[in-house]
Amino acid sequence: MRKFRDVVGLFPFFAYTAVFFGAPTVMVIVKAFQDQNGHWTLANVVESVQDVYFDSFVESLKLAFASAASGTIIGFAGAYALLATGNAWLRKITQTAAGVFANTGGIPLAFMFIAALGTYGLVTQMLLKLGIDIYAGSWTLFGFSGLLIVYLYFQIPLMIIVILPALEAQRKEWREAATNLGATTRQYWLHVGGPILFAPVAGAFLLLFANAFAAYATARALTSGTIPLVPLQIGSLLSGNVIADRANLGFALGFGMIVIVAIAMYVYNATQKRAAKWLQ
Repeated sequence: MRKFRDVVGLFPFFAYTAVFFGAPTVMVIVKAFQDQNGHWTLANVVESVQDVYFDSFVESLKLAFASAASGTIIGFAGAYALLATGNAWLRKITQTAAGVFANTGGIPLAFMFIAALGTYGLVTQMLLKLGIDIYAGSWTLFGFSGLLIVYLYFQIPLMIIVILPALEAQRKEWREAATNLGATTRQYWLHVGGPILFAPVAGAFLLLFANAFAAYATARALTSGTIPLVPLQIGSLLSGNVIADRANLGFALGFGMIVIVAIAMYVYNATQKRAAKWLQ
């Protein structure tokens, strides 16, 4: 009875998870292996990794990897510089701002960048007056590189939030002990600081990867589907805008995304468990 009272407070959370996460996930997996008439088939899954849908997975993986790698490097450098200042007031402001920016996305984020860096955006027009035309070459905000810049708007702050606790857990005693033993700065980071931070940095990278891989609204609003990304393909198939009566193919694409994100999150949890040993 006592054990029941200890966990009864978690029932609302379990119910919420089952209704808004568990049930949709099960539905996606089941429908991925069914045709429009409810018959079991592998045709949807096979087709989801062929032709344009395979290209969509490739583009989504490239975008997720590029934004995660860039966000990890820049966010880590920013977090390290923030701690190096030793300014508690600046750190609080940065953490608060990062929390806001990391949760900004979708149509509002796309509109912000269009208003700033679009063809007739404010920043674009200001640069034109200075003789700089960012659209003179092949670059465009509405292409792959432009979407990558937009994703960094929320990827970098997310990296700062995730990696700060690991950086704060770096103990001065480790550095002092290494220095007393004759280690240089390079040797310290190569043999002590680097290996300790590898797990949290790798975990943060995987988190950013999954975050970018599953993003939909920002890419849809900014590119209008011109870049073949898996979330956009799913949206088109489920709404019937491109091919009618192919919703189950969309579920198969969703199943593929679930598998990729699940693998990333499994490795992320494994790295976090390893990092937790050093954060205690």
